[in-house]
Amino acid sequence: MIRVVNRVLLALIGLVLLCAGGLVLAQGVGWPVPSWWPYGGPHDVLLSRVNRLRWRGDGWWWPAVIAALAVVVVLALWWLLAQFRRSRLAEVLVDTGDGEGALLRGHALEHVLASEAESMDGVARARVRLTGRRGAPSVRLRMLLDPHAAPGEALRRLAREALTHARDSANLKALPAQVRLRAAKHRAERVT
Repeated sequence: MIRVVNRVLLALIGLVLLCAGGLVLAQGVGWPVPSWWPYGGPHDVLLSRVNRLRWRGDGWWWPAVIAALAVVVVLALWWLLAQFRRSRLAEVLVDTGDGEGALLRGHALEHVLASEAESMDGVARARVRLTGRRGAPSVRLRMLLDPHAAPGEALRRLAREALTHARDSANLKALPAQVRLRAAKHRAERVT
């Protein structure tokens, strides 16, 4: 959800800035602009002479303005590039012992881990996401437990079985996992 909000907000800000830049360009060339636009002719300036000279005696003003604008530009570029970063690991590098290695699709490993976790007693649903680097992946796992399940036993079985099988099959030294447990909602049982 947060990624969708980020992208929509980024698109709206970009659209507003693009429209404002287009209007400034049209104003400078002499093309007609809407009547609500605050500058009337091609010779209007963004900052008047009075506004430019107001803090002329203060040596800190213009470096501070330029530094603030530079920080805004850097943060905007960082935010834009962060939208294209993948949070899910696409492939895992498996050491085959011959120096070459093999690539295992991350989605396949996620599917196998989720299937094995869901097959355990007391687990209603499991969602797995691989993160990290190709040579050192980590797992984020969310499990929905049945009402009768014991969380401690579910975690022990997950670590002993599913995570160990995944680590051994991919020939990884370690497979750190972050597990979030949630209990399934159920009706209260009536006692008579």
